[in-house]
Amino acid sequence: MYPHSHHEADQPILDVVHITVRYNGRAALENVTFHLHEGERVAVVGPNGAGKSTLFKVVAGVLSPTSGEVKIFGSRPRGHVCIGYIPQRTQVDWNFPVTVADVVMMGRSAKLGPLNFPHKQDWEHVHHALATVDLSDLASRQIGQLSGGQQQRMFIARALAQEAELMLMDEPLTGLDTPSQEGILELLDRLQKERVTVMVATHDLDQAATHFDRIMLLNHRIVAFGEPDMVMQTDNLLKAYGGRLRSTADGNIVTVDDCCDDEHG
Repeated sequence: MYPHSHHEADQPILDVVHITVRYNGRAALENVTFHLHEGERVAVVGPNGAGKSTLFKVVAGVLSPTSGEVKIFGSRPRGHVCIGYIPQRTQVDWNFPVTVADVVMMGRSAKLGPLNFPHKQDWEHVHHALATVDLSDLASRQIGQLSGGQQQRMFIARALAQEAELMLMDEPLTGLDTPSQEGILELLDRLQKERVTVMVATHDLDQAATHFDRIMLLNHRIVAFGEPDMVMQTDNLLKAYGGRLRSTADGNIVTVDDCCDDEHG
């Protein structure tokens, strides 16, 4: 286990400097540099395989970059317990015999004592997190019995129990119906009011432009990063998506990807 890292108050919550990641000689990320401040809500968009998932894993400290560095409040990510990483639902074994409360308690693991035995305060964090995401009534349910929206809420609750200050959400809205998506977006509103910094990988350009402070347009490199109106320009989108852009009858631009999985991306 890595020791908990110190937060330097005058440093950005996230500082990514010249990150490059290569798999078998091919670049998943190439010279990626940016920083975030507390309370920002950022959408990361780009085609399948663009490096979105890879970027999140590097920031979370579960994947080491080939070169470059990531700092959370001035120090390396692996020493921080303030990063909540929510993977794609397709990467989870939903048949695993654990309850919703068990998963949310996993968010307390780095804060438990040497015997890893949860105390009253830990359960208070878990119950508060479950109440925040409206899952208190489902605390004892096996995770595979949840709907897609409830599964995402459970992972947000785990990050809340962890007391995450930076939350990385990889395709949290994919495959959810409209009410479930709206519910997750409402939760993000609450998190922002509490100064939680959120990065969300998404394929939905309209949602990115409507619900996020800034957009990162990524295709191995950062094509554009800034406020939605600046990023969502046709020239930028063509650089990122190329022939995978289509215009709808009402004039909106949508992306057409050949697959759903974002391998190394």
